[in-house]
Amino acid sequence: MIPTEDASARKREIEEKLKQEQETLSFIRENLEKSDQLTKGMVSILSSFESRLMQLENSIIPVHKQTENLQRLQENVDKTLSCMDHVISYYHVAKDTDRIIREGPTGRLDEYLACIAKIQKAVEYFQDNNPDSPELNTVKARFEKGKELLEAEFRSLLTRYSKPVPPILILDAISVDDELEVQEDVVLEHLPEAVLQDIICIAGWLVEYGRNQDFMNVYFQIRSNQLDRSIKGLKDHFRKNSASSGILYSPAVQTKRKDTPTKKAPKRPGKDDVLDIEIDSYIHCISAFVKLAQSEYALLAEIIPEHHQKKTFDSLIQEALDNLMLEGDNIVSAARRAIMRHDYSAVLTIFPILRHLKLNKSEFDSTLQGTAASTKNKLPTLITSMETIGAKALEEFADSIKNDPDKEYNMPKDGTVHELTSNAILFLQQLLDFHETAGAMLASQETSSSASSYTSEFNKRLLSTYICKVLGNLQLNLLSKSKVYEDSALSAIFLHNNYNYILKSLEKSELIQLVTVTQKKAESSYRELIEQQIQMYKSSWVKVTEHLTDRNMPVFQPGTKLKDKERQVIKDKFKGFNDGLEELCKIQKGWAIPDKEQRDFIRQSQKKVVSDAYRAFLQRCANISFTKNPEKYHKYRAEEVEEMIERLFDTSA
Repeated sequence: MIPTEDASARKREIEEKLKQEQETLSFIRENLEKSDQLTKGMVSILSSFESRLMQLENSIIPVHKQTENLQRLQENVDKTLSCMDHVISYYHVAKDTDRIIREGPTGRLDEYLACIAKIQKAVEYFQDNNPDSPELNTVKARFEKGKELLEAEFRSLLTRYSKPVPPILILDAISVDDELEVQEDVVLEHLPEAVLQDIICIAGWLVEYGRNQDFMNVYFQIRSNQLDRSIKGLKDHFRKNSASSGILYSPAVQTKRKDTPTKKAPKRPGKDDVLDIEIDSYIHCISAFVKLAQSEYALLAEIIPEHHQKKTFDSLIQEALDNLMLEGDNIVSAARRAIMRHDYSAVLTIFPILRHLKLNKSEFDSTLQGTAASTKNKLPTLITSMETIGAKALEEFADSIKNDPDKEYNMPKDGTVHELTSNAILFLQQLLDFHETAGAMLASQETSSSASSYTSEFNKRLLSTYICKVLGNLQLNLLSKSKVYEDSALSAIFLHNNYNYILKSLEKSELIQLVTVTQKKAESSYRELIEQQIQMYKSSWVKVTEHLTDRNMPVFQPGTKLKDKERQVIKDKFKGFNDGLEELCKIQKGWAIPDKEQRDFIRQSQKKVVSDAYRAFLQRCANISFTKNPEKYHKYRAEEVEEMIERLFDTSA
């Protein structure tokens, strides 16, 4: 059982807590009521704000839209004003550009082209927007005027700055120095760089905007003239300097020119040096044309549109090329006339030219690549003409050697080398300088299947055959000519001299190597012929030495007196020998053997034969008394006979 006091305390405690809870509850109720009031107030405010916001929106949106419209209208106005300014500017283009167009592009090309661009835009505007307006005609006329002045400037720049290339520079450009492993190309600068850039700029504008191709004709005409003048200048340089000083090349650059430019055309009997200069000049002009044409193409490629380059280049080189080909044709014609008057050595002028043309043909063809067929065929046609006339000359020369008439007045009185022989050998020696060209020339006339491919060896055999033919014809003709002499000994000396001259000439040059290609024993054959003629000559002394033989010599015993008949035999032998010796020495002293070696050999050989026979004869007659006047018959001592023979073939004695 709980005590009463404790229960009372507990009750008071509970009542106290209850009272506190009731107070807390009252406080919460009061706060909830205040919160409700505040909420109602906030709702009322928000409702009022929403109402006002809607009113504001209904007022602002129309204003905003109106503002946007105003801004758009403003932008449109600005754009319209800008367009108006732009359009109005087209109406002012003619006036604004008048001064610049009138004064032309000289010295201010960039400004001028910018001015033309404005005019061009004005033309495009009026064509698109107002094609019937008078302003279109005005700007069109101004554009055409501007284009004309650009064309004129193009012509003016090209004309003013295009100069012929100096001959010395050309010669340096075509030179080859064998001592240099790497050749330094000489740059041919045709136009100053600044001028070239202006010309390229104008050409580009005329193609793109001017729709004009006339400037290409202007270009090739001006450059063609300069190319031709450059080559003519080189030709004049040769004529002036070759005759006066012999200096053909730049004194600053000592170089060796390739192929024939260092090698003059062969000298021939009576040939004028002027012809040498003309040939050398022509050869150099051919090389110069190739080098200059290549340089012109490089220049043209910078200025002329690609699809017009080949045609323009073709036109550009025509005049210079035609002049070169015409000069070549004239050389062929001159050779043809020389053949008609039987001056075959004149044809040798063709050989250095033909060799040079053939050596340079591949470079020539490469340079003319892309040109018209008629242009490309010009050099091959000239080469064919030269080969044909050259081959004709060679054949007719061989025939002329065979058919040269045996005229008594034309024969050397002293039996020396005939002019026909020396001329024939000289011709062949000069031909040797161009053996490859001559061989190919002969091959070009071959129609047999074996000649389908002209190898170097084939050509060499052809030339060997030809040389042997000429030598064979010469031998036959000399044999025929020798019969003109009444004295068979002089005939032998004549043939000996000519055969010996031929052999020595062959041996001194490389002709013998060419001859032996087809005639292995040619050298020994000539030696046999020479020996035969020496023996023929020696036989002329038989009529002298036969008096010294034992034939009819009386047989006698020492101390026995000779009969009159026997004495007369000995007298006749002495007289026959003396008269024969004197006659032969008198005649043969005027004969000639130009070759000292042969002359000495024949003298010594003949001296020994006669001297030995004479000494033997004198010994046999030493103890014979056949006359009271022995000095009348024994006119010469053996030493005197030797001296007389020693003076043979000495026209100066």
